[in-house]
Amino acid sequence: MKVSDAMTPRDSLVTVELPGTRDDVLEYLQERKFSSVPVIKQTDDGEEFRGLVSREALITDPDEDQLALLVEEVPTTQADADITDVAELMIAEGARRIPVVDGQLEGIVTVTDVVRAIAAGDAPGEMEVGELYEYRVNTVFSGSPLRVCERELSYADEAYGIVLDDEAEVAGIITEVDILNVARVVEGEDGTGDSIANEDDEWMWEGIKATGNRYLPTRNVELPSGPVSEFMSDDLKTIGRRRTAQDAAKLMRNEDIEQIPVMSGDELIGIVRDMDLLIACLQ
Repeated sequence: MKVSDAMTPRDSLVTVELPGTRDDVLEYLQERKFSSVPVIKQTDDGEEFRGLVSREALITDPDEDQLALLVEEVPTTQADADITDVAELMIAEGARRIPVVDGQLEGIVTVTDVVRAIAAGDAPGEMEVGELYEYRVNTVFSGSPLRVCERELSYADEAYGIVLDDEAEVAGIITEVDILNVARVVEGEDGTGDSIANEDDEWMWEGIKATGNRYLPTRNVELPSGPVSEFMSDDLKTIGRRRTAQDAAKLMRNEDIEQIPVMSGDELIGIVRDMDLLIACLQ
C-alpha cells in the first residue's frame, strides 16, 4: 500500500499560517479533535511547509503565544513511499504524523492511517498482542484534581492514564484529548507567590510556592478543578494478549481510540498503543 492511498490529501487538510497565535491552533484541536495542525507560510514562491503544531506542544508550553515558537520540525515522506516504510520511520523518529512533502505540502499520513491499513489487511497484522504490548501502565487516581492529572501525564510523557478507584480497581481511562477538550485559554495576572493552599484543602500542591508577592501578565491554559472521575471515560475497551495486531487495529478504528488495556481475566497486565501496532508492519 502506498502513502498516497492512505494519507489525507492537501485539499482536505486544515492548516494555519505564519504569523499566527496559539488560539488559531487550539480551536482546531478542540473542535475537530485533531492531534496536530500543519503550519505553512506564504512566500513569493508560493506556499511553504514549516512544520507541525501539536496538542502536546500547547499543553507543555502553555505560556507561549507565538505560533512560530510552537512549530516543531518533523521528518517527511513522499506520496509514492510504501506504508510499511512510513511505519518504520514513525517508530525510528517517535513521530505520530508524517507530512507528505514534495517541494510543497501534499498531505499528511498519521499513525491512525497506518492502523486503518492494518485493520483492513493492507499492512501486516498477524503478530499477537502479547508480542507488542507494554508491561508498564501509566495510572492515575480517580479522585485526583484534573490539573494534577495533566501534570502527571506530562511528567510521565504519556498520552493516557488508566484510572484507578479507591479500591485500586480499574475504573476507566483519561487521555490528553479528554483534557484538551475541557481546556480554555485565559488572560490575566497570576500571582507567583503567597499562594499557600488552605490547610483544609486535600490537595495542597501550591503550598510550596510562597516566594514573594510578584505578579506577571500571563496567557495560559486553564483546566477545570474537578476530579479525574468527572472527565474520564468509564466505557473501557480491553483486549487479550492472544488476539492479533489486526484485531487490536480494528478495535481502535471502530472505537476511535489510541490505546487498549490488555487483560488476563480480570487482571490488568499491560497496555497496547497504536504506535505498538506499527511493529507488526515490519514483520
